Amino acid sequence: MCFEEVISSKGAETMKRLNIRLDPTRRGREAESLTSQLRKCIVGQDEAIEQIVNIYQRHLTGISSADRPIGNLLFLGPTGCGKTRMVEVTAEALVGNSLAVIKVDCAEFQHSHEIAKLIGSPPGYLGHRETHAQLSQEALNQHHTEKCKVSFVLFDEIEKASDALWNLLLGILDKATLTLGDNRRVDFSRAFIFMTSNLGAREMTDVVAPKLGFRADENAQNISSDSRLKTKIANAGVEAARRRFTPEFINRLDRIMVFKPLGDTELRKILDIELRMVQQRILAAGGNPFMFTCSSSAKDFLLSEGTDMRYGARHLKRAIERHLVQPLSNLIATDQICAGDSIRVDYETQAGRMAFVKDGEDIPQYVVAELADAVIPFPSLAQASRAPANQKGGWRKAL
Repeated sequence: MCFEEVISSKGAETMKRLNIRLDPTRRGREAESLTSQLRKCIVGQDEAIEQIVNIYQRHLTGISSADRPIGNLLFLGPTGCGKTRMVEVTAEALVGNSLAVIKVDCAEFQHSHEIAKLIGSPPGYLGHRETHAQLSQEALNQHHTEKCKVSFVLFDEIEKASDALWNLLLGILDKATLTLGDNRRVDFSRAFIFMTSNLGAREMTDVVAPKLGFRADENAQNISSDSRLKTKIANAGVEAARRRFTPEFINRLDRIMVFKPLGDTELRKILDIELRMVQQRILAAGGNPFMFTCSSSAKDFLLSEGTDMRYGARHLKRAIERHLVQPLSNLIATDQICAGDSIRVDYETQAGRMAFVKDGEDIPQYVVAELADAVIPFPSLAQASRAPANQKGGWRKAL
């Protein structure tokens, strides 16, 4: 007797009949919170965010497969488009620590014997007792919290892995188990397995280059607004993955997410995020906490120096470090900037360089603490910044 027949025969007399249309697109509160936090730090990769949130929602409801990891995700895309950053932000949002990610750099495992660094040497081999397995159960559970018992494992540049690592990974992806060198078993059923690769990056850039060139201008069409362009980019990445990876590996993946190259609009949003992170670093340093603002001309200069389709957001980060962070560190070291100062960063066209102007000083501590709440993206960090907010004394006294 099938399930429908059981319902009709056993429950027809007692079941209350309703005709209420349900909405399967709605998400729970925790999933919505995760979506919001990921979008604060990740720009231009909404499809990848949606997939991570959907998988986490299944895990929360308890209906995901019990004998597989929470999610097996392969991230493809050119360098600097946010693949690794996505993993770190997910860990930060769920367990409050971006360092909770166990990162396996597959470039270090191009030879079969190096697999011992992950699982430990078996009994009888040299270094058996001295080798500590990187993928042990203790390492997976190290960052679990009372609210969220989820682990994060990242296999970076997966295409560089040796055959031994490939065979090891197939077992983890399929059965969520791993046997260490001392025959202990590791359970990955509460783990996100992320894999990143630059496969297809050249093909993706070739798709985008005719529209944007190597530097996006104001009139360039945004990648995210062109559905056909997005489809071509995704197809280029997936085809490159299918050529490189075996069918048994592809079949064990929940999703293959293609991160598209970042256009001018996305890079402008990332610039704002990076500037807030610089402000966060200044506040967290504790020595001379001050506030700074960048004018539109300063932002345009940083974008002109850091926008390159080949290198993505990493090139923008280097421009910020070179033209903003380094001069600020010089100003701090020479006592030109003190705690509680307000600094305006502008760009001098004639001189061709950034200009730093002190607009104010002795800003009340509670004012900067309130501003810090808007700067620091996650509540756990914001709460730490609010700790001294009730102290209305001077900066040097409080610090």
